[in-house]
Amino acid sequence: MASALPDHGRDPDELEHLLSEWQAGDIDWRGGRAFSLVYNADDPVLARLQHRVADRFLHENALNPFVYPSLVRMEHEVVAVAAELFGTGPECGTMTSGGTESIFLAVYTAREQARERGIDAPQLVLAATAHPAFTKAAHYLGVEEVRVPVGTDLRADPNAMADRVGARTALMVGSAPCYPFGVIDPITELAQVALANETLFHVDACLGGWLLPFWEGIGEPVPPWNFAVDGVTSISADVHKYGYCFKGASTILYRDVEMKQRQHFLFDGWPGGLYGSATTAGTRPAAPIAAAWATIQHLGRDGYLAKARAVRDATRAFLAAIESLDELEVTGRPDMSVFEFSSREGQEAIGAIGDVMDDRGWHLDRQQGGLHIMVSPGHRSVADAFGDDLRDAVATRGASRGVAATYGGVTDS
Repeated sequence: MASALPDHGRDPDELEHLLSEWQAGDIDWRGGRAFSLVYNADDPVLARLQHRVADRFLHENALNPFVYPSLVRMEHEVVAVAAELFGTGPECGTMTSGGTESIFLAVYTAREQARERGIDAPQLVLAATAHPAFTKAAHYLGVEEVRVPVGTDLRADPNAMADRVGARTALMVGSAPCYPFGVIDPITELAQVALANETLFHVDACLGGWLLPFWEGIGEPVPPWNFAVDGVTSISADVHKYGYCFKGASTILYRDVEMKQRQHFLFDGWPGGLYGSATTAGTRPAAPIAAAWATIQHLGRDGYLAKARAVRDATRAFLAAIESLDELEVTGRPDMSVFEFSSREGQEAIGAIGDVMDDRGWHLDRQQGGLHIMVSPGHRSVADAFGDDLRDAVATRGASRGVAATYGGVTDS
């Protein structure tokens, strides 16, 4: 059996050629035909800046903040912007590797506070539409998850949630918005339930946190969702989504410093010296921190407002294309740029339509009830082509190939 490790080093040009061949089978997000995993800012100047910054900080490690004060400064400034947008203090948050880590830390801090209150078997109460990262965190942390059916509007039902909150509840969750349908839960009403039960309340704004402030800024209606709502105690928001940084860059923010400090880990019983970390990670890649800072500083408020307008215009174009076809319908009433659409003729029909769109080079994620779209600025230029292909797909579809609804997966290495 041949060794996986080559006996002799390979030529760099050969390796780059091989990578190009392998990438030929990947989705074409740069061409605007993918609707998940990458948020295409459609901004060559920003892309060049991010590449230069990433190269500058490619090997640095944010594990030890005392030797890289530049990274400390950049992280603090990123968090300060998030705090300003969400309505808390600049000292009340950290950057993380992504939404899953931010959510993990929110659940962890809630579990720790519950233990301080004498709750040995804490519970997490959330709507059925909340992100699976909460389920993952609950599984890893030994927290019992209580998922509650949503209302007919696909939003969390405050009364149903209240019925499931009890003495063991460590944390309630609301989404702004939820990923499957793009609707914002009734955060104010959910926060009142949390306050009445003296429990923590987390808003998962991993998807909307870096868009909603600017969505509102361009005149779009946005219901209350952040720390301006009394009772909200933590918020997760990804800079690598509508903040337009590359992966992985997220933020977790708390209402006060005491809550943030619960996520810290310190150990001084090791011969190597004090070990401390602010997040779950030890080694922390510096490039996403630096690139998040550079992206935010480059775009500024005006830049984010311009991106929000581009997303809004593209979203309107995609919705118009879908709603022009009698067979198709948008699920619920999405609050921003993320939504599902389905066929009035059933799951088989929408699956077949997705197959035709696949064949034409589009990558639409399958959900349990339909096809999913998440609009970025880079989709503005392909909206007409999408509408034309969708119309043809409805008219020419055959039998569905039965592609499964998949958000993430596991493969054998």
